Amino acid sequence: MTMEMILALGILVLMIVMIMSDKFAFGAPPIIACLLLVVTGLSTVPQAFAGFINPSVIMIAGFMVVMAGLMKTDFIGKVQSAMVALVNKGGYKSYVLLVVVVMLGASLAGSGSTGYYVLILSIVSAIPYNKKMPTSKLMMPLGFATNHPLVPFNVALFYGVTVSVLETAGYAGGLSMAKFAVVNLVLSLGFLAWTLIAYRLLPDHPVSGVSGDDQDVMEASTSSMPAWKENCTIAAFILSVIGMMLMSQIGNAAYVIPGLAGAFLLIINVLDFKEVRNNMGAPVILMMAGVIGVADALANSGFTAMIGEAVADGLGSSISPFILILMFALLTSTCATFTGSNMGSVFIFAPIAITTSLSLGLNPVAAAAAVAISGWNGGYMPIDGMPAMILGMGKYKLSQFWLFSVPMYLIRILAICIGAMLMFPVNG
Repeated sequence: MTMEMILALGILVLMIVMIMSDKFAFGAPPIIACLLLVVTGLSTVPQAFAGFINPSVIMIAGFMVVMAGLMKTDFIGKVQSAMVALVNKGGYKSYVLLVVVVMLGASLAGSGSTGYYVLILSIVSAIPYNKKMPTSKLMMPLGFATNHPLVPFNVALFYGVTVSVLETAGYAGGLSMAKFAVVNLVLSLGFLAWTLIAYRLLPDHPVSGVSGDDQDVMEASTSSMPAWKENCTIAAFILSVIGMMLMSQIGNAAYVIPGLAGAFLLIINVLDFKEVRNNMGAPVILMMAGVIGVADALANSGFTAMIGEAVADGLGSSISPFILILMFALLTSTCATFTGSNMGSVFIFAPIAITTSLSLGLNPVAAAAAVAISGWNGGYMPIDGMPAMILGMGKYKLSQFWLFSVPMYLIRILAICIGAMLMFPVNG
């Protein structure tokens, strides 16, 4: 390892330790890490703080403003009231129903939809505390459920990435989208199974800061804004979501559409400037922006590529195909978790996994599918968008977060590998 690798890894570890200590304000450790990158000479100031002009961060910051406006509407009041009714009812059956409903919603929104997970997390965070169903028992399961469609027909992104890496590696055997969707279904069922088991492990504490004590939670209050403002707010939300969904077609404009929608809500006085400022500069945005500089420094040092090459050299020719696929899925998902670069991690490790499979005389499709899907199924560290929001908005300690997320992570990776090998036999 070079000195640059050691320094970058040391700063990453220090950042994680600071997050674990719970002694620093949420969002502060990544900023401190960025400062250390500059002091040690690993990054220039623009490189270390590149996250603050990162398109995805700007997009999410703008969308947080739109969500703040949407949360004032009667439409969200009705959605929240339905969820509150289940929370008031309490019990395990209500918990299961909420998880299943969110997973069905993910079938329409698509895996990893920014708009969808921000919407669900915002709704849950606004539900008052109720002993019958503490929202701290909902934030993690429902947050991660937004990434697991129960009817996975909308898998175009992952499918396209898988086809791309296969073609890049020189494989031209084709890929069945129907079978690929089944792999995603196996993943979702694995997540659902863990979520049902984990209910009693989840902590009990307030999230919204509003306590219902031992009484039933009152229904969510409805909006008092005029009908035309509510309609404009809903339209701004829909426009933002459509813009993000069409990112590949409209390019850079997609990243600023949520910000423009938020500015529109400011102009028509749905939100005041203080609300806009607080949501755009929320601690979770600082966390997301800060970790990007650390992730870039780690990748630029060559550390990630070194790990990939070492694994490829050390596997040998007698390794079990399942272990081979599992190792690359673990490497890809872990790299994506710590660097925040899902696509980059897949394009680093998938070609190595495919080439290794071909050299062993194995059909590489299972490896390609597992590695591609695993790139979006790390999340056991709160240093990426959704996990960071879940940790912050759920007011969890890192130990509480890990108690749910680490087993979830391992179960999901195993489910991906099993599903991939069942659908795409390596000797087929």
